[in-house]
Formats: sequence, C-alpha cells, structure tokens
Amino acid sequence: MNRREQILATAATLFAEHGFHGVSVGEIGAAVGISGPGLYKHFPAKDAILAEMLVAISEELLRVGTERVEGAAGDPAAALEALVAWHTDFALGNKALIVVQDRDWAALPVEARERVRGLQRAYVDLWATQLCRLDPALDEVEAQARAHATFGLLNSTPHSAFLPEDRMRALLREMALRALGL
Repeated sequence: MNRREQILATAATLFAEHGFHGVSVGEIGAAVGISGPGLYKHFPAKDAILAEMLVAISEELLRVGTERVEGAAGDPAAALEALVAWHTDFALGNKALIVVQDRDWAALPVEARERVRGLQRAYVDLWATQLCRLDPALDEVEAQARAHATFGLLNSTPHSAFLPEDRMRALLREMALRALGL
C-alpha cells in the first residue's frame, strides 16, 4: 500500500469512527506517521480525501459490477447472483467506507457529489437492467427501488456484525437473492 492509499484507508477509519467534521488533518497525519501539513503533499485539502475516497469506491462498484454482468454471458439471474456476491464481499470488506458514504455525503464538494451520484445511478441501473431482463413485466422504477432496497440490506453490515464473517456473508447473499426474487 502506498502512502496515498494508506492515507485514504486511515481517513476512512477515522471518519467512520468520528465523522468527517470530527477529524482534523493533524489527526489523519499522526495516524499515518506524518505531520498534518505533510498530508498536503498528497491531498490539497481534507475534503479532497473524502472526495477521492467516495468517488473511488463508486467507480470500483460500477467497474467490478459491470465485469460481473459481462461475465454472466447474458443470463440475468446469473448476473444478479454475481452482483449480489460482489456487493456482499465489498460491503463486508469496506464497512468504514459504507459508514462514511452514508453519514458524510453532505461534506463532499459539489463536483465530487455529482460524480458519485452519477456513478451510483449507473450502478443502480446495472442492477435494474438485469431485474427487468429477468422479469419483463417489471418496470424500471420498481427495479431501481428493488436494487436500492437490496443495497440497504447489504450495506447494513457495519451495524449488523452479529455473526462470524463467513456466516454473515452467506446470510446476506441468501437474503438479498430472496429479496430480488431469485
């Protein structure tokens, strides 16, 4: 992990624990072993850290989700199963980022917020398209609502770590697939 990645990962943990506004540049720097002003060699401002963090996870969700759909070779059920598996793994592996995305969205600079919003819409549409292909009677708005509801279930992981991770993964996948009608 390079220094920039280390800063992003550490900031995600700190933001998840204390909120974006509850963490100073000095605290992020100290946690990665550099001075607060030294952080400015890597990021121009604290909100730039948040922006890169949330844009990057949105890009990753869409990129890997698209790869999973393409790997399903035109089978919408297989595509949805692959999307559920991917998102479950992502959610379990990135709990701090999910908390930050949910709680600190409003702290994003406008340009980054619009970029994240666009990427998220594309990710929802990726899921909704597969749902509509699976059930042609389903309209696009309901398919999008189902995708959002499934994200809510899967993204509950920071608040529902009651089981060991392997059992939680299986439970989340099962519940998500049932919610999607699979």
